[in-house]
Amino acid sequence: MILTKKFASVLLTGTLLLGLPGGAFAKPEKKVVDLTVLGDSLAAGQTPYREIGSGYGDFLKARFEQSQFKGDLNKHGVSGYVSSQLLKDVLTNTDVIQSIEDAEVIVLDIGANDLLKELGSNDLVKIQAALVGVQNNLNQILKTIDELNPNVDVYVMGYYNPFPHLPEKQQASLMPLLENLNQTIEKASEDNGDTFVPTEKIIAKRYQEYLPNPADIHLSEEGYKIVAKEFWKAIDGNLK
Repeated sequence: MILTKKFASVLLTGTLLLGLPGGAFAKPEKKVVDLTVLGDSLAAGQTPYREIGSGYGDFLKARFEQSQFKGDLNKHGVSGYVSSQLLKDVLTNTDVIQSIEDAEVIVLDIGANDLLKELGSNDLVKIQAALVGVQNNLNQILKTIDELNPNVDVYVMGYYNPFPHLPEKQQASLMPLLENLNQTIEKASEDNGDTFVPTEKIIAKRYQEYLPNPADIHLSEEGYKIVAKEFWKAIDGNLK
């Protein structure tokens, strides 16, 4: 029997393939990225209709899945949380501490409820004290996270305007407070070597869609998706 060069080549190739491990041509497994979410009702995924659904952490996990990574999500958001409560968790809650120690990426939002609790009082002294409290507590939160996990990348959310449906006169008095809160959060983030992720402008583009219930300050599913997108833009370039 005479073998042509072409047939001999095919035969040799087939023989070599038989000797390779079964998974030689399987797609490489995606690297697992442990993602931890900390904060208030936005971290929990509270909807505009007092339910808990998918928050920005869930949609951020989906973005990892769409990339070359596999997201492993640990959510610790609690509706109504203020900065002192999150600080206590970071210091003493064993589940939260374990999630921080295991994480490659941490995203969080905290501080809005500190301010909201004092808005009704119209007491500028109390409002200023709330902002100082956010600054001190957030600094300690971020410092503790770094001590628990020096290699983790931390991203801190700035808040959007939660009252776009109020009359302009009322908003005019509220917006400086929102600006002060975000400046406080941004400074604490920068002081601790972490990344501040603003959301005010992106949410303002579609208030009716992202904040559909005039009686509620929480985001729609589309709103959480767009916040996740803002986080992803900050995170994507840092992933290895």
